[in-house]
Order: sequence, then C-alpha cells, then structure tokens
Amino acid sequence: MPARRVVLLLAMLLGIQPVTTDLYLPGLPDLTTGFGAPVAQAQLTLTALLLAFGMSQLVWGPLSDRFGRRPVLLWGLAAYVLGSVACVLAPSMAMLIAWRAVQGAAMGASVMCARAIVRDLYAPEDGARVMSRALTGLGVIACLSAPAGSLLLALGGWRAALAMLAVFGAVAWALVAWGLQETAPTARAGVLRPGALLGTWQRILSHPTFWAHSLLTLSTYGALFTFLAASSFVLMDVTGLSRLQYGGVMFSMSLVYIGGTFLCRHWLARLGLQQTIARGAWLTLAGGTTMGVLAWAGVHHPLALVLPFGLCAVGHGIHQPCGQIGAVGPFPQAAGTASALNGCLMMLTAFAMGGWIGARLDGTVFALSHGVWFWSGCVALAAWGLVPRWGRLAASPVPWAKT
Repeated sequence: MPARRVVLLLAMLLGIQPVTTDLYLPGLPDLTTGFGAPVAQAQLTLTALLLAFGMSQLVWGPLSDRFGRRPVLLWGLAAYVLGSVACVLAPSMAMLIAWRAVQGAAMGASVMCARAIVRDLYAPEDGARVMSRALTGLGVIACLSAPAGSLLLALGGWRAALAMLAVFGAVAWALVAWGLQETAPTARAGVLRPGALLGTWQRILSHPTFWAHSLLTLSTYGALFTFLAASSFVLMDVTGLSRLQYGGVMFSMSLVYIGGTFLCRHWLARLGLQQTIARGAWLTLAGGTTMGVLAWAGVHHPLALVLPFGLCAVGHGIHQPCGQIGAVGPFPQAAGTASALNGCLMMLTAFAMGGWIGARLDGTVFALSHGVWFWSGCVALAAWGLVPRWGRLAASPVPWAKT
C-alpha cells in the first residue's frame, strides 16, 4: 500500500471516534429536554458508548491477531452502520443508550485495528510519526464535527446529527473494502486458545513499557474526555455561550490539536520520543493548572476555560501518537491485543470520569476545571517519571513491513 493511502485509511478509522462523540455534543441539552430525562441519563449516552468501546476491544484485538485486520474492520464497520441507524430510530432514552453501547462496541474494531496496523507496518519511532500524521487527519475530522453537528441540529435536530454517523461509517467501510491490504503477521494460528490468550495478556500487562505509555495515554485522554463531557453544559448553561459559539470553540480546539500533531512530528525529528513526551507535559500541566487556579480565583469567563485547555489540546496532539505507539511497540506479534488493552484502559478511565462529571455538574465551572487540572498532573507524572524509567523502546525494523 502507498504510504498516503495508509495515512488516509488510518485517519478515517481513527476519526470515527471524534465523529461519534463530538457530532452530537451540541445537542445534549436538547436531547435531555426532548426525552424529559435528567442530565445524568444524557451523559450515559456518551459514557455507555465509551465503556462498550473500551471493553469490546478486548474481543476485537485477539480476533484481529488471529483472522487479520481487514475482516475484523469490515464486520465492525458494518455493525457500526446498523447501530447508527438504530440510534436514529430510538423511541426512548433507554433505547438510545442501549444502541449507543452497540455503536461503541462496533467502533472498537475501527480504532483498535488502526493502532495495530501502524505497529504491523512500522518500527516504533517511525510509527509515532505516521500515527501523528493520521491524527492530523483525525483533527481535521474533529474540526468539522462540532460545526456540522450544530448545523445538523439546527436543520433536523439531534436525530439528524446521529444519522450522519451512519453515513460516515458507510464511507469508512467502503474505503477499507477498496484500499486496505492485510497487514497482520501471518503466523497467527492458535492465538485464540485460552492458554495462549491468557499468556499474551499476562505478558503485555506485566511489561513496564506498556504501563508507562498506557498511563500517559489514559491521562491525556482523561483530560480531553472531561472537556468533551462537561463543556457543552458548562460553556452554554453556565457561561452563556450560544450553540453557534460553542461549535466555534470545539472547532478551535480541534485546530489547536492539529497544531499539536505537527509540533509532535517536529520534536520527534529533533528530540526523539522520550524528550518529545517530556516537553509536551509542560504544556498540558500549564494549561490544567491555569484553568484550575482561575476557577478558584472566581474568573469564570469562557476564555478562562477555553484558552488554558488549548494548551492541553496541544499536549494531547503530542502525547496520543507517542503514547499509543509506545504501548504497542514491544509486541509486534500481538499488536492487536496490546492495542486493545491500551484502548480499554483509556475507555474505562472515560467511563469513570463520566460518572464523576455527571454527579458534579452543579451549575458551576468546577467539575470541568477540577477534572482537567487533575489529569494534567497525571500526564506530568507519567511523562517525567514513568516514561523515562520504563518507556525505552527498541528501534528495530519490522520484518513484514509492507510500505
């Protein structure tokens, strides 16, 4: 496969996550009102999706190691399209939550396989640069998601926004069917035997490099998820932004995130993986601390939340490609399983934060500011403490690389 095709496919497969979460965020207050449901139930449409997304990867990962990335992607994306259609037709909040969980489980195949494909084709240092390019594409998709969601909400309500997810999933399925060649290693027989699977999990979960980079990725994703889950309520209901203004905020955060992916590639070429991670942590910690201090000082203007989080968004654009590749790097023959475990940890973190946020949205900015501040500190601890000690990666080439 040409390298450009690889990056395009990766961007679409990874971009399904921000599309699924961001496109309907401006409609969460309307959805709550339309079903007459409490805010905590509306949050479940996001947290249930993310819990199913994380747990399903534990199934998709070994399946992709055994049968290959391509068939798992085709089945997963087909299920995603069906789940999206069912969400549009949901007659109640309970049914919407259930179908969002199905949608999340299917989405796990897409994101997990994308990360595994990078490890299939590239050594870790090169993989971080390729992943960064793909995440630039993800950022472009995320840029368009919130404004498109606001437009669709204005034209057809939240059901129209969810209908667009089915369209995106169908396009991704077509691209995989047309352009993806199999990338998984050929020696895959027996990986699904219970003993072999448990042994693989034990090997991955006992590896310090996996934990150093996984704790980095779940911490930076924890900060991002806190902003995604709380920002629509805080910025619109508490600080008074309009729906259009909120869409502009989400658009600008995606642009800043794209800038972070470009900065990541620049620093990787000059500094290497560990120093890039360490520098990015200064940005994340500065953003989270500024947001928390301003909130405690009584500065509750929208800019006091948005501008500091912009630094965290830059840091996220640095830490996600580096951390995801770092977590999978030591396991070229089990990249799907390692990717699945890393993704599951991130989504369990998001699920826990969703419950925490839903219980603390009290008409103030503190649920948002405290959550981001906490996770920015965790990013710094992982980047400056764990990764330098345990995160060193071998740079040997991958013998079955196809690009």
